[in-house]
Parts: sequence; structure tokens; C-alpha cells
Amino acid sequence: MPTLAEVAKREQQLLCSTYSRYPLHLVRGEGARVQDGQGREYVDLLGGIAVCVLGHAHPEVTRTVCDQAARLVHTSNLFYQTEQLDLAERLVATCDLDRVFFCNSGAEANEAAIKLVRRYAREVQGKDRFEILTAQGSFHGRTLATLTATGQDKLKHGFAPLPSGFASVPFADIAALEQAVSPQTAGVMLEVIQGEGGIRQAPVEYLRQVQDLCADKGLVLVLDEVQTGMGRTGQMWAHQKAGVKPDIMTVAKGLANGLPIGAMLCTEDMSAGFPPGSHATTFGGGPLVSAAGCTVLDVIKRDGLCQRAEAVGQEFKELLDGVKTRHPEAIREVRGQGLMLGVELEHSGPEVWKALLEAGFICNLTQNSILRLLPPLIVDMEDLQAFAAGLDRILDSMH
Repeated sequence: MPTLAEVAKREQQLLCSTYSRYPLHLVRGEGARVQDGQGREYVDLLGGIAVCVLGHAHPEVTRTVCDQAARLVHTSNLFYQTEQLDLAERLVATCDLDRVFFCNSGAEANEAAIKLVRRYAREVQGKDRFEILTAQGSFHGRTLATLTATGQDKLKHGFAPLPSGFASVPFADIAALEQAVSPQTAGVMLEVIQGEGGIRQAPVEYLRQVQDLCADKGLVLVLDEVQTGMGRTGQMWAHQKAGVKPDIMTVAKGLANGLPIGAMLCTEDMSAGFPPGSHATTFGGGPLVSAAGCTVLDVIKRDGLCQRAEAVGQEFKELLDGVKTRHPEAIREVRGQGLMLGVELEHSGPEVWKALLEAGFICNLTQNSILRLLPPLIVDMEDLQAFAAGLDRILDSMH
């Protein structure tokens, strides 16, 4: 097995340097544990950034992928595919939306949503609307359109000129949103909980006010559930806790437990904006990834993983709140829902994150001060207890 230094050197010669890698060379995983090239085991509390909802090497997903690969992997979207229809049926059964467009990622799902908002406004509503309002601190993807929609200027450096037709307003500020609406506004795109933005949750009342504003102004409400979906927050979709109903919802990450797939779901009315030839993708919703997605949704439903995420997440949050009580000088806030939690540190974010990694815990540090925790929905409570105890010890050693 090559050393970490050997792997890093090889990468420097071969890949574009777009990633600042964590100092790990992962070679295998099982459940919520992963192993590096030297055989050391880590508790994975990142889950591929909310992707591996059933953990690593889930036996049922593995069996589905192997069986489907032996039959049919790809046909293109020029042909009917049963697997794609099976997955679409399962998805629409989880929410109040009717139609599905499959793609390959969250960014592509959001790109499809942006295109549908504009085309629906012009071709179905017959109005010259095109602008989409988003929230500051949001993250919607890395394509030119989704990057422009993203409410973080630091990510846009060097990519000008960016597409027009987007504006970001303060998060969870209904007055600012109302003021930003103009005759050119076609829709509003929001995350129920901002992930990359630091696990910042939109209040229920705000989400309902946004829904009412969109209904009043004839705007399309798009909810980005790329990171918050698939049972992570204790419901299949985070917006269901608030009792709101989007016109469009975007999904990706955990949908096939690691295989690349995204989906844009919309109402029957909205789907009129996407007639044949208006949008397309070569790989989206192919037999292999669709079959995997079916298995993932079946396991989540059968094993009650939404309810488990709610219960286990609440217990985990209480543990982290206990660490905060013992270290008020080090932890500003613990926030989030289900198994989507953030620990905002007062200082020493990189130092704490590095110490956790050395102690055998993988998590993410976002905004340079927030430990983002997105473990598989099947994570053992003992591993979460060990993380909380480890964080407690690390903070003890720093003060």
C-alpha cells in the first residue's frame, strides 16, 4: 500500500489542484467507519458530505449495484427505463410534488430548477420574468449559474462575468426579501438549513412567510434539499417540518448512497415549462444509479431511518450541548436538526478540527469555525458519544 506522501506526490503530477485535501488516504469503509492506507480506522461523521446515508459498503446497495451492473448500466435517455420510473415513483410518494427530472449532481439539479423557473415564467405564465432571489450564505453549486445563485462572494472570485438575473438577500429576513421583489422576479431559491453556510436554520415562520409571499406575487418557490434531504433532519425532506410546499425541490447527495445522481422534482403545473427538447442529460437517471436509489429509499423507509435520525440526533445534540456547558469559552453554539448538526467554535477552529482527526474522528470545518457533522443515518450512538467525549477532552487540553 503506498504511503500518504506517495499518493499526494502522484496527485500533484496528475490532477488540477482544486481541492485542499484532508491528510488521509482512505481505502475502505464499512458502516460509519473508514480505514486509511496504513490500516487506521476512523469514525466517519461526514459521510462523504451527507452522501453515504446508509454508511459505507451497505450490503443491500452493494447487491443491487452488482445485480444491475450485470444486466444494464446505461442506455441514454432516448429510451424508456423501468428503473428510472421505479425511482421516480418512490420519490414523488415522499412529498407533494408530481414530476421528476433526473441528472447527475446537486448543482445540475439546481441548474435544472433555475432553467425551469425562467422557462415557466416566459413560456407558461407569459411574463418577462427571469430573476431568482437567494439568501446570503447559501450554497447551490459550482456551475456558472448555480455559483451566481450562491450567496457567498468568496466562491465567485475570478469567474466574472457571471450570469445576470440573480440577487442575494439576508438569510431569514422576510422584509429584505419582500423589498427585493421586482417586476422581473420569477422565483425564490432557499435552503431550509444552510449547510456550507454553517448549519444555519431558517425559522419555520420565515419559511411560511416566504411561501405566502411567493403565492401572493406569483413567484416560484424552489427549495434546495440537496444536503438536508433523505431523512437527515428527521423527516424525509427538511421543509416538511415547517409544513410548507415548494413548487420545485432539488435532491442529490444521499439519493444513491455514493453513486452520482441528482433530481429536480416539481408540481404538475410547473412541469409544463419543460416540454420535449427543452432540457436534457446523457447520464441522468441511468439504470444503475436509479436501481441504487430505489434500494436506498426502500431501506430508509423500512428501517425507520428518518425517525432514527430524529431520535439519535436529539441525543447527540444534548451531548454536544453538555460539552458547550462545560466549555462556554470555546463553543458559541450547537445547532441543527436530526443528524445535521453544527458546533460553532469561538476560536481555534482548525486546531480543534485537526485534533479531532488525530483522535480518529472525521468531520468538516466550514466557515473556519464550525464543525459540520453529517454522519450516516445508521451511525452507532456509541460513536457519537465517543466524539462528544473526544471533543470535551480536546477542549480541556487547550484551556
